[in-house]
Amino acid sequence: MTHEVPDPDAPAVPEPAVVFRGSRALGSELSLVLESKAIEHQLVQSEDNWVLAVPPTLVRRAREELDRYSAERDVVRPVPKLAEPFSGAAVGAILYASLLLLTAYCAGVGLFGVDWLAAGALDAGAALEWWRAVTALTLHLNQEHLLGNLLFGMVAGAAASRLLGPGIAWAGIVGAGALANYAEILIAPAAHRAVGASTAVFAALGLLTGLAWRQSLTLRARRWYRWAPLIAGISLLVFFGSGPQSGSEPAPAAHVDVLGHLLGFFFGTVMGWIFARGQPRSRSTRLQIACGAGAMLLVLAAWLIALRHAP
Repeated sequence: MTHEVPDPDAPAVPEPAVVFRGSRALGSELSLVLESKAIEHQLVQSEDNWVLAVPPTLVRRAREELDRYSAERDVVRPVPKLAEPFSGAAVGAILYASLLLLTAYCAGVGLFGVDWLAAGALDAGAALEWWRAVTALTLHLNQEHLLGNLLFGMVAGAAASRLLGPGIAWAGIVGAGALANYAEILIAPAAHRAVGASTAVFAALGLLTGLAWRQSLTLRARRWYRWAPLIAGISLLVFFGSGPQSGSEPAPAAHVDVLGHLLGFFFGTVMGWIFARGQPRSRSTRLQIACGAGAMLLVLAAWLIALRHAP
């Protein structure tokens, strides 16, 4: 049997330096950190502990990465309080559906001998007729247009109602939708015409986005986590905002009112941000009823003015 005789002139191989000693679970976690940074290392068991060791030349870099990871890992992040959902979401959704169906019936039969589409459609050439920003939210071109906005609006509105209460939520949705429509009147070409509750539907989506985004920014989390609600909301806007559920140009050839969707989402997000910052989560039944009644009265008043000025 032969034995290899060590070369006395060969340089000594430096022993690995220990950068962690502890449990196997934490050692494995830190090993993944070093592996993600392509830092050579080894995790071995030593008596009752596990040891994470690296070459001496990599000690400083390894410790910097582990310290950075540990600092982020040890941050105490407040857990968002889960507020008790509001009741009455179904009532708000039913009233929303009833309003759209009633308006569709009146427009369909030409009640009072008035062309309701002509009287209430958004008209970029009539900036002084502010009421069109409200009445246009309740008009639709056909059954498919109406049913699509009924479905999406009831779902989004019910979700917002669970967070804010039905009165405050629908007041915010109608307000944001009306602001969006009026902004569209001001900036769209003079020949632009549009109808549909889709602007309010995307205002509801924006309201949810603004609420969630403002909440996430209060958490001590990674940047992408804090911006995730806004990114998700914009993704839904892009995905559904060019879909067939909305109509514009109440004429033989209809197309999607992308500008209205974008403005509705923008004003809804701003409204949601304001609500989240001001925290108008009042459990007062009177306040909820007052806000909901105010939204309904705004729509009624807009239609009364529209019918009075109808040709």
